[in-house]
Amino acid sequence: MKTFTFILFIAVINIQAQVSDFKHVNFTKADNLAKLYESESLKNVPLLTHNLTHSLKTDIEKFRAIYKWICANINGDHRLSQKILAKNKKLKNKTELSKEWQLSMLPKVFKKLRKQKRTMCTGYAYLLKYMSEIAGIKCKIIHGYARTATTNLNSFELINHSWNAVKINNKWYLCDPTWSSGYANESFQFIKDYNDGYFLTSPQLFSKNHFPLDETWLLNSNESSTSYLESPIIYNETFKHSTFPISPSKIALEIPTKQLSEFIFTSELEQSDSFDMVIEKGNLIKFISPKTSFNHKKKQVKLSYSLKNKGSYKLHVLFNNDIVSTYLISGK
Repeated sequence: MKTFTFILFIAVINIQAQVSDFKHVNFTKADNLAKLYESESLKNVPLLTHNLTHSLKTDIEKFRAIYKWICANINGDHRLSQKILAKNKKLKNKTELSKEWQLSMLPKVFKKLRKQKRTMCTGYAYLLKYMSEIAGIKCKIIHGYARTATTNLNSFELINHSWNAVKINNKWYLCDPTWSSGYANESFQFIKDYNDGYFLTSPQLFSKNHFPLDETWLLNSNESSTSYLESPIIYNETFKHSTFPISPSKIALEIPTKQLSEFIFTSELEQSDSFDMVIEKGNLIKFISPKTSFNHKKKQVKLSYSLKNKGSYKLHVLFNNDIVSTYLISGK
């Protein structure tokens, strides 16, 4: 979901990624090791893991080297993912058949991962767990619901994603190597585009588009199933730009026409002119330049605009031409 050109399909105040726990850590050596062993095969994973981690002193550096290597070297397989999701949807109410089918698919998924370095989210999460535990780092696979513009929008309709929890210095952190590694373009080709926003993300932010089956893995997020489904849609680029919606906190809004409406987002830098809005109604697409103001103290941007006509719309907020949030507007 990269830019608006092919994506037509919360109260979060001053929350920083958990990586801030390690802001004193220089990841240069770990990142360089990941690059040094770029293109290594998965024929001998223990040896690869050793090469990536043996010269690093801390668990966080070792985990970083493993994470960056996986994101740089494993490609997402959109067709495989869609095939499995379609079958899971078909067998949604047939629990035993669904489990049997999933188990039958695992060898095929892992064979493709090992030989072609192509996989879906389960493969990414499995490989991160496997390599981390070889390095002596406790890591778990978390299954649950990922919320996108077309899936799990109004209800928990489909379990469709897997990610990881990792224990560093006796504390659990969340990460998503699948969504960190890149995205599928409009032709469903996988495009490498590393997104550091999903590396050790704060639970409060992570839970805005990840909801685990086992709610223990919300960690210290106070997200509920209701607030999750009622919140604005956010995207991978929201995490990449660290630009999160603060207000309004709900996706569905009734807005009087010709009345000034305000939308507030986090923003680390004073880049008010980088924000745009797009109204989508059927085949109508209209770009809007909202009035913007920057709050230095709170590191927030306020966007203001007036809806001209009555009716139902999708309102997309863009930062540097990437969609970062979507609302459903009812003009009255």
